[in-house]
Amino acid sequence: MQPLGSNPRPGARAAAPLVERSRPIAFDFDTPVDRRGTASVKWDKYGNRDVIPLWIADMDFRSPPEVCAALAARAAHGIFGYTHAPEALVETLIAKLRADYDWRVEREWLVWLPGLVTGINLSCRATGAPGDGVVTAVPAYPPFLTAPARSDRKLVTVPLLERNGRAALDLDGIARALHDSARLFILCNPHNPTGRVFTRAELEALLDVCRAHGAAVCSDEIHCGLVLDTEKRHLPLAALDPDFAARTITLMAPSKTYNVPGLGCSFAVIPGEELRRRFIAAKEGVVPEVNAFGYEAALAAYRHGDPWRDALLKYIRGNRDLVERRLAAMPGIAAAHVEATYLAWIDARGAGVSDPCRFFEAAGVGLGDGRHFGAPGFVRLNFACPRALLEKALDRMARALAERG
Repeated sequence: MQPLGSNPRPGARAAAPLVERSRPIAFDFDTPVDRRGTASVKWDKYGNRDVIPLWIADMDFRSPPEVCAALAARAAHGIFGYTHAPEALVETLIAKLRADYDWRVEREWLVWLPGLVTGINLSCRATGAPGDGVVTAVPAYPPFLTAPARSDRKLVTVPLLERNGRAALDLDGIARALHDSARLFILCNPHNPTGRVFTRAELEALLDVCRAHGAAVCSDEIHCGLVLDTEKRHLPLAALDPDFAARTITLMAPSKTYNVPGLGCSFAVIPGEELRRRFIAAKEGVVPEVNAFGYEAALAAYRHGDPWRDALLKYIRGNRDLVERRLAAMPGIAAAHVEATYLAWIDARGAGVSDPCRFFEAAGVGLGDGRHFGAPGFVRLNFACPRALLEKALDRMARALAERG
């Protein structure tokens, strides 16, 4: 592999030089960015109503400046033809996965995708046969619950357990579910919506269960760059056991970490040749390629984005602490500690409202509805926004509960 920063091969585009930083760069996460009139899914949902949108998982922060600059430079080129993954991106990604997780990924394992949800659906199609089961733990990211049926598979759900106030995998329940003609388990780690970072012992125990029942694993690790607890570390499932890795599909993207979800660039890491062949076959003729701007954003983010990410983590860690402190004072509300992601999973079943999502929306706060995650009575709150806006939303929630009281 060509060392980063070395002279490119003939015909290859020269890599942008790494920026030397003698002191930390200040990034502004407090100044609001007006997203109205930008066709934002997040901000257009409520029209002209006075509702603070904290529902869908994108951030209200500008992307890293290097990403913005790379996109501007690509636009200035003026030709937007068909593209493939730049060699510089492949090399940068492989180096980053090794540096961050000690995970040695081969270039042929990479399959580029226009979105992670695409990867979830393709994983269902690439494993087992029509009519087979696909198992996942609930609550779950909504596409986990819809992808099996769209692939002529049968969804089987196993509720997460609560242990010491934390979500935990029900390994006995997963084993029972896999026993009955299920060929795939879909994992989310770090977990959306509960915010868990599963430990090595938990992941190895899950691998043992899947190995015993001959099941493959699709591991959604899109939030791997957003671990908030400094003593915790993300562990790619496929890196834990080289033998089992042949039965894994790992899905990652720069979209959540660097706030570029609208640019549509994700990738699957599939070490097993046969599983990768089936995955690509399911993709052919149906799934479009990644666009030029998605590749440019990914390269700039992975090459230059870590100082911005470090500052982001510090800021949303403060937001997380604020949310947990304020929620703890609200009657009938409970929320587990968020170890990773920028999403708080809130149990509102004790608040005495039949539809907590609609209740808080009427109070001027738009939250994710737990029913879509397989958990009625819960709501999900995205706290990746300027702190003043978050304070305003939490004030509205507290006031609504107090007035109902």
